[in-house]
Amino acid sequence: MSHTTTDEPVRRASGATVPVLAFAGIVVAVMQTLLVPVIKDLPRLLDTSPSNATWVLTSTLLSGAVATPIMGRLGDLFGKRRMLIASLSVMVVGALLSALTDALIPMIVGRTLQGFAMGAIPLGIGLMRDMLPRERLGSAMALMSSSIGVGGGLALPAAALVAQNTDWHALYFGAAGLGVLSIALTLLVVPESPLRAKGSFDLPGALGLSAGLILFLLPVSKGSDWGWSSPTTLGLFAAAVVVLLLWGLMELRVAAPLVDLRTTARREVLLTNLASIMVGVSFFVISLVLPQLLQLPSETGYGLGQSMVVAGLCVAPLGLTMMFTAPVYARLSARYGPRTTLIIGLLIIGVGYAGGLGLMNAAWQTVVTSVLIGAGIGLAYSSLPALIIGAVPASETGAANGLNTLMRSIGTSVSSAVIGMVLANTSNVVGGVAVPTMHGFRVSFLIAAAAVAVGLVLAFFLPRRSPAGVSQLRASSEEDANLARAEQALAGAGQPPHGFRGRVLAADGAPVARAKVTLIDRHGRQAGATLSAGDGSYALAVPAQGPYVLAARAAGHPPLAHAATHDGNRPVDLDLSLPGETVPA
Repeated sequence: MSHTTTDEPVRRASGATVPVLAFAGIVVAVMQTLLVPVIKDLPRLLDTSPSNATWVLTSTLLSGAVATPIMGRLGDLFGKRRMLIASLSVMVVGALLSALTDALIPMIVGRTLQGFAMGAIPLGIGLMRDMLPRERLGSAMALMSSSIGVGGGLALPAAALVAQNTDWHALYFGAAGLGVLSIALTLLVVPESPLRAKGSFDLPGALGLSAGLILFLLPVSKGSDWGWSSPTTLGLFAAAVVVLLLWGLMELRVAAPLVDLRTTARREVLLTNLASIMVGVSFFVISLVLPQLLQLPSETGYGLGQSMVVAGLCVAPLGLTMMFTAPVYARLSARYGPRTTLIIGLLIIGVGYAGGLGLMNAAWQTVVTSVLIGAGIGLAYSSLPALIIGAVPASETGAANGLNTLMRSIGTSVSSAVIGMVLANTSNVVGGVAVPTMHGFRVSFLIAAAAVAVGLVLAFFLPRRSPAGVSQLRASSEEDANLARAEQALAGAGQPPHGFRGRVLAADGAPVARAKVTLIDRHGRQAGATLSAGDGSYALAVPAQGPYVLAARAAGHPPLAHAATHDGNRPVDLDLSLPGETVPA
């Protein structure tokens, strides 16, 4: 049977796909830092108490944490591009609602809707994996992963400039405009991935995870107001532990869980997620400390007396450096692997915070600190999705990266709570106003350095893998079962399955073991998937007769996609020859 091969994925991604997806990530990150310049004025602007005003920030944190893994799973099931557009659309509605109100409750509702856009990061990473050839994947994922830091860093001076010179509602109108632009670009440029996960959406799992996350993050964000030893705070933490344990037991019994805990428990995935929390902690410390240090009056003896806009500009290099490290990461990772790149990034962050302890005496010194820490965080953030993608099957990339993004958010949330408590407990009261001290700033930097040290320990325990094996597709328990059934069918006495069978071969004719073979139907949905056996053999049953696309991927080889038709009467013998020369992963 004749067939056509191509080095490109099933759906061709244009050169503009990566910038458009990264722009979506930047837009989402802008929403997270949009209110930083006006945080202290929120009680007056919304005519409410300071404790009530904090819900404007807390609501976004909670909804983002809940939405990230859920949107990732929905993307795996129903289309990542579709869910990306849905996330951005909800964000636009929330931004417009916030832009048109001065009342607390509608503002909180709007901010809650804005938090749902956090799912755009893992969805974008999943789209990149599904569509891009391997030689472009490293730098693309690095840029997407860093976009949350890039957007946060660039939004600070822009939001400060808007807040100082116009009505603060303009912040939300601008954010809505960016969201609409991102949706339009996505519709025009980004194709939908044809890969789909099997199964249905785990609604009980989604509700259980949402409840557990809210019970955990609520006291983390409000503990300083309620008191860390108050019955409310301790009771919510205890309830979170109980709910998450029960949720985990339930997920282990579900055929198609929201989060595959068996995959998550793999050493590489587990340690990467724990390291992500530490990177999140270290990232947020500098975002909290430097703007306050820069804006404190020079009369304090250590404040740098800068305006809100200048303070934002001094911190902006944090995000810019993260963006420019993406191509550097791609080269380092291709040569040494993402584990080594993560270690290098953490070491640079550690050096940045250690040096920053003595670089707090002038505005230019804060810029140096921002550049150094931004470079380290850029390398670390860029390494995380590559480590996750190298450890999970293609059908789970959305959910797995959604969970990893959630881990980073938990890190930033914990960082915000801990550093806020440190600065409050070390502050001096001047004229009835609590003023952070230099001692508090330095203790905060030491906490960040300690988080980096923990992250380094975790990174050193990650499995050592050669760069060529970095993007190897790992089998889930479901895929192992599919492979076992296929091997049994191939060994049957003249009773092969009605579908496609054959071998996966390299360009030189050598068999390729454990290559991922995906069957895609005429509607672009995944109709089956398996892994090739030790001799390269594979077998895939077809649900109905008609045209299909068989996509094959294997570590160290370009991907293959070609069309074939099954008439439903007999098995089709079809060898899949991976094209071209082998390429570095």
